Amino acid sequence: MKQRILILFFLIVNLSVLAQGSLSVVSWNLKDMGKSKTEVVIGIIAETLSAYDIVAVQEVVAGPGGSQAIARLADELNRKGTKWEYEVSGVTSGDSRHKAERYAFLWKSARVSRVGKGWLEHQYGAEIEREPFYGRFRLGNQTLTLVNYHAITKSQQPERELKYFKFLPALYPEDQLVFCGDFNLPQSHSVFNPLRSMGYVPVFVGQKTTLRQRCLNGDCLASEFDNFYYRPAKMLLKAAGIVHFYRLLPDLAQSRKISDHIPIFAIYQL
Repeated sequence: MKQRILILFFLIVNLSVLAQGSLSVVSWNLKDMGKSKTEVVIGIIAETLSAYDIVAVQEVVAGPGGSQAIARLADELNRKGTKWEYEVSGVTSGDSRHKAERYAFLWKSARVSRVGKGWLEHQYGAEIEREPFYGRFRLGNQTLTLVNYHAITKSQQPERELKYFKFLPALYPEDQLVFCGDFNLPQSHSVFNPLRSMGYVPVFVGQKTTLRQRCLNGDCLASEFDNFYYRPAKMLLKAAGIVHFYRLLPDLAQSRKISDHIPIFAIYQL
């Protein structure tokens, strides 16, 4: 426990230096974020996320336990001395209870302010099972719009849905969009080419972000699924990275009770 606290302390200090005049965003697929998350697990999640300005969460359970788990997480974050607010999306349009989910944003109100309320993508709700959840955030006189997304599984061919993302920037021409979340595809897939042609680039290239069932020769990560996509012409990427939270726990079985994905973060100068 002492080692975990020290590692997280140095992470927070380093992020605080980098984030002067910038906005730090972390995205995390918190598998089955609902009533199954114990208070111990919520505490570990809060420790991991407390250094950032905005948190985008995917895979929040559609039932009441999902919203309650996010509220519990916000309460735990608030106990760390900084005021946090949160918003949970409505239920996505998935055609089964196994596909329908919610999203969430949490943010430090002293660092960033919200512009209106978030919304699920209405234009392509019929084409995308778990349509993205948007949130506008303001730092100073600049606004960033996060597009929080959890794709269908790779076996279901998420490219069938991701092909509609090329139409989203035109729907919100005044917004500085940053796509974030679990895309269940690597950034090298051709479905991202239309976004690339519009100037969007991935923050991570070749970075695995999902946990294996067991480590192989010290390699505990499996697939390159989670990412951010942003336009360098509109903002400067100051730093980015992943959080190896599983290294602070006894084994992968314990880690996977928290999530089978690791958090990814990016720090932007707007």
